[in-house]
Amino acid sequence: MMRALLVFMTFIMAACAATTGGNKPFDPVTQDVPKLAPAFPPTNVELTLNSAGKRLPAYLMVANGRGPHATVVLLHGLPGNEKNLDLAQSLRRAGFNVLFMHYRGAWGAEGDYTFGNLSRDANAALEWLRLNGSQYRVDGLSLSVLGHSMGGFAAIRAGARDQRLDCVVGLAAANLGEMAERSKNEVDEFGAYLDQLFMLNNLTGKSGVSEALANSRSFDLRNDASGLAGKAVLLITGRDDTAVPVDVQRRLAAVYEKNPRIALTALEIDGDHSFSANRIALQRIVVNWMAQNCRY
Repeated sequence: MMRALLVFMTFIMAACAATTGGNKPFDPVTQDVPKLAPAFPPTNVELTLNSAGKRLPAYLMVANGRGPHATVVLLHGLPGNEKNLDLAQSLRRAGFNVLFMHYRGAWGAEGDYTFGNLSRDANAALEWLRLNGSQYRVDGLSLSVLGHSMGGFAAIRAGARDQRLDCVVGLAAANLGEMAERSKNEVDEFGAYLDQLFMLNNLTGKSGVSEALANSRSFDLRNDASGLAGKAVLLITGRDDTAVPVDVQRRLAAVYEKNPRIALTALEIDGDHSFSANRIALQRIVVNWMAQNCRY
C-alpha cells in the first residue's frame, strides 16, 4: 500500500498546483469551464455503437476546445441505475471526452445480457472510438475505461484485453469470479436479485448464477494481473460498502501489487457502494488521478 499512497499524494499535490492562467485555480469538480472555445464548445452526441452485430445506445460528452481530447469509456453497474454522470461531467470539465454506453441486452440495447459480454462490449466501444472518434475531437491514442460495480468488473477485464489501453479505473469493482467461493445463501440471494432485473434482456437468476459459476476462473479479476501489466490502474472502494465489501478490493489489490509492472493506486475511502454521501470527494480523487495518469 505504500507505493499506492505515494502515488496518491503525488497526484493530489500536482492537482492543487494546477491553474487556468493568472494563477487562479480551477476546480472541474465544482466549477464550470471558465472560458469556452467559441468554435469548439462542449457538446453532446447521441450515438449507436455495434457489438457483435447488435446495436448499443451510447452518449458522447465532448469536452471544451479543439482537441483532440483524451476520452473515457464509462461503464455502469448492475443493472445501471447509478450511471455516475456527475463524475462524467466533472471529467468533461477537466478536458476529457466521456462515452457512456449500455451493454447488449441492457435498457433497450439489442441482444441478450450476459456477464461475459460486458467487457466485449466495452472493447467494441474502444475500437469504435479509435476508428470513428476523430470527427468528435477524440484522441484515439489516449483512451481509458472506467467502471463502477459490475462496470468495474467489465472495465478491468476489458483493460486487460486491450494492449493499446494504458489506463483503467474500477470503482467498487465487483469480482464475479469469487461467486464460487460464496456461501449458498449468498449465491441464492444474488440469483433472486437477478430475477428482478426486467430491464436486462433474457437474464434470470438461474442463467446469471450458472454463467458466473461456470466461468469462475476467467471471471476472476485476480487472474487479469498479467493483462494489466504496463497500465495505470486506480481502484477505489467504500469502507461501508455492503454490496461489494472492502475485502474484495483488498484481495484484488494484494495480487496486483505483486506485479511491479502495474502502476496501482488502491484507495479505501468513506462511503457506501455508490459513494452516496461523498460524491464530491470521489470525483476529486478520480479526476485528479486521471488528469495525471490518463493523458498520453
